[in-house]
Amino acid sequence: MKELVEVIAKALVDNPEEVVVTEKESGKITTIELHVAPSDMGKVIGKQGRIAKAIRAVVKAAALGDKKHVDVEII
Repeated sequence: MKELVEVIAKALVDNPEEVVVTEKESGKITTIELHVAPSDMGKVIGKQGRIAKAIRAVVKAAALGDKKHVDVEII
C-alpha cells in the first residue's frame, strides 16, 4: 500500500523528491502517513478534499484483497 500512495502522490505534486510515505501497523489497522512539501499540500488535498478522498478510496479498495483496514493521513 505504501508504494501505491507514493506513486499517486508523486504524480500529483511539483516536488516529487519531497514526498515521504511511512507505514505504521497496529494489529489489523495500517496507517499510511503522507508527507509533502507545504506548497504541494493543496494539490494532494484538492478542492473540498476530493483528491484526498479519491486517494483513500483507491487504497481502501486495494486493501480489500489483504483483508486489512488501511487509513491514509496527509501530514
